[in-house]
Amino acid sequence: MKKLTRILAVALSVLVALVALAALAVFLMVDHPRQTQPAFLESPDGAPRLRPGQELTVLSWNVQYFAGKGYVFFYDLWDGSGPDEKPSEEAIALTLEGAAALVRELDPDVILLQEIDEDSGRTYFGDQLALFRGLIGPAWKAEASAWYWRAVFVPHPRVMAKVGMKLAVLSKYEIASATRHQLPRMGGDPVTRAFNFRRAVLEARLPVEGGGELAVLTTHLDAFAQGDDTMARQVAKLESLVDGLSAEGVPWIASGDFNLLPPGRAYGDLPADQSVYYQEVTELARFFDKYGSVPSTADMDGPDRAAWYTHFPNDPAVSAPDRTIDYFFFLRTLELKEARIVRGAALALSDHLPMLARFVVP
Repeated sequence: MKKLTRILAVALSVLVALVALAALAVFLMVDHPRQTQPAFLESPDGAPRLRPGQELTVLSWNVQYFAGKGYVFFYDLWDGSGPDEKPSEEAIALTLEGAAALVRELDPDVILLQEIDEDSGRTYFGDQLALFRGLIGPAWKAEASAWYWRAVFVPHPRVMAKVGMKLAVLSKYEIASATRHQLPRMGGDPVTRAFNFRRAVLEARLPVEGGGELAVLTTHLDAFAQGDDTMARQVAKLESLVDGLSAEGVPWIASGDFNLLPPGRAYGDLPADQSVYYQEVTELARFFDKYGSVPSTADMDGPDRAAWYTHFPNDPAVSAPDRTIDYFFFLRTLELKEARIVRGAALALSDHLPMLARFVVP
C-alpha cells in the first residue's frame, strides 16, 4: 500500500510539473501589455506643428493586413468554414501598391490604421507598416504604433504560425507622445484567451502652436463577442478615455473599426445571417448621443445611407458594402468641414472602406 501511495504521489508531482511547464510555455509565447504604456513613437526633428485654425484631413482605414478582396478567410463566415487561411505574397504586394496609390491621391494629413501586420506568418513575416511608408513617400514624417495581437505561435488549426498585428498613426505633423491603452478582453477558456487578441486604443497627441494639443485615437474593437458584455466594456473604456481628454481640455478625434452597428435601422436592414453578429440595440448608442460622429445618425438612417457603408464582407453571399461599422467620433466643439467614405479603387483593397474627414484645428 505504501508503495502504491508513493507511485501515485510521484505521478501527481509529474503531472503538476507538466501542467506548470505548459502554463509557463503559454505565458512566454504571448505578449503581456500593461493597462497603459508608452507606444512606439518616431517623430523626427523638422516635422511641423499644427496651427490653430488650419484644416486637418484625417483618413481612417482597416486595411485587412493588405490581403485584398480575393479571399474568404476562415473567420469570414459565421461557422468558421471559410476556405482561406492567408493571402498570397503577390496579393499582398499588389494591395500595398494600390493602397499606397490611393493614399497619395487623397493626401491626408493624418492616417489612422488598423490591422497592420508585422513579423506574422500569414503575411510572410514582413513589416507592413515600413513597406507602406516606403510606398506612400516621405511626407508622413511621424509614426506611432502599438501591438494588439502578438504571439510566438498560435496553435489554432487555421493559424499555426507566429502572429503580429498593430494599430498605427502616420502624420505629416509632429507627434509629441503616443500611448497604448488596453481594452477589456474577451472571456473564454484559459488557453484560447491566452492566444487571443489584446485589443487596444492607440492615442497620439499632436502639439498645436501656442501650447495646445490635439489627440487622435485609433482602435479596433473585438468581433465575435456575442453572448457576453465584451463590446459594452470596450466601448465604456474608450468612453472613459475620451471623457478624460475632454476634462483635460484636449480636443480629440477617435476612429477605427468598432465592429458595431449604429443605432436606428441598420440592424433591421441586414438579413438574419448577417445581423447575428450584432445586438439589436447597439452598444454604441451612448456615443452617438454624446459626441459628434461620421457618419451621423441622419446619414445612416437616410435614403442615401448606402453611401456611408464602410464594410464589404468577404462572405460570398454579400456582393457590395452593406453596413457601417467604422466611425469617426469627436468632441462636439471641433468643427467638421466635410466627410465621406472612399469607394472606387478602395472596393478591391480591403473588406473595409477608408473614411475621410476634414476638421478645423481649434
